[in-house]
Amino acid sequence: MINSVKRRLSMKSTLFRFLSAALIGAAALTASPAQAAKIRVVTTLTDLADFAREIGGDHVDVFSLATGVEDTHGVPMKPSFVPVMNRADLMVSVGFGCEHAFLPALLEASKNPHIQYGKPGYVDCSPGIAPIGVPKSTDHSEGDVHPYGNPHYMLDPVLAKTALQHIYEALVATAPQYQADFTRNRDAYLAKLDAKIAQWQADAKGLKGVKFISYHEEWEYFAERFGMKVFDTIELKPGIDPTARHIEQLITGMKAEHVPIVVREPQFPEKVPRLIAQQTGATLLKLPIMPGGVPHTDTYIEMMDYIVHTMVAAEAKRG
Repeated sequence: MINSVKRRLSMKSTLFRFLSAALIGAAALTASPAQAAKIRVVTTLTDLADFAREIGGDHVDVFSLATGVEDTHGVPMKPSFVPVMNRADLMVSVGFGCEHAFLPALLEASKNPHIQYGKPGYVDCSPGIAPIGVPKSTDHSEGDVHPYGNPHYMLDPVLAKTALQHIYEALVATAPQYQADFTRNRDAYLAKLDAKIAQWQADAKGLKGVKFISYHEEWEYFAERFGMKVFDTIELKPGIDPTARHIEQLITGMKAEHVPIVVREPQFPEKVPRLIAQQTGATLLKLPIMPGGVPHTDTYIEMMDYIVHTMVAAEAKRG
């Protein structure tokens, strides 16, 4: 089967095919935040964009490279991204190497010194997060491993508050004259999010101990927060499509352990997850990994609502 690692690596060569054209458009532009009517924020993913809008309010213009349906590690690179990033005041990323396949090349192409790694305009939202799944080896034979640990912490709403704080601090540093507004917006959103977290934890009590499989290693933080157990992944290894033997072993193991849920993320094909669900009697769920991944999940809270309630409904149906 096609190795999805190779697909991700090919994205870098794709960038260079349109780089010359993109730079022509970017060359006429300069990053000048002092003259901007609003703070120009570019985020890699849609959950970060939602947080930036919530905190920044009318003071920000936010653009997300992802739309919500993509692989978080392989957002397709477009020539139009380059001039947008060239003008950006802030570049916000998940961190932990999540965007390693597309962000470094885009940053280089942007020719915007303010948003490069280590510069004031580059916002890594991962500091303060204790990563899980840090590999003992980064040998490529083990797949598309993340040397800094699993980067999908945004699916834990408690940990997501760390990202929210990083974005708040970056906005304050960029436009301190609006600090009072940013603080008010952050506090109001945190109050709303904390209320939802309490509700989600109450609603998800019946999920404790429930096992499930997913296509990719994206749900470990979510499972830990809500007491669920990730039984295995459909991928043979991170970024490597499943073999027939792996699928057979997965089906056998799920039957033996009575695993009731198969999760398919929007960026992955349905064929294999559906086959596994049919062979095991499990419920197949299509769940978003960022806002916009499925209809009616345009915001972070809407996305988490959908995930928790869909999981709860599947377990209730089984019971």
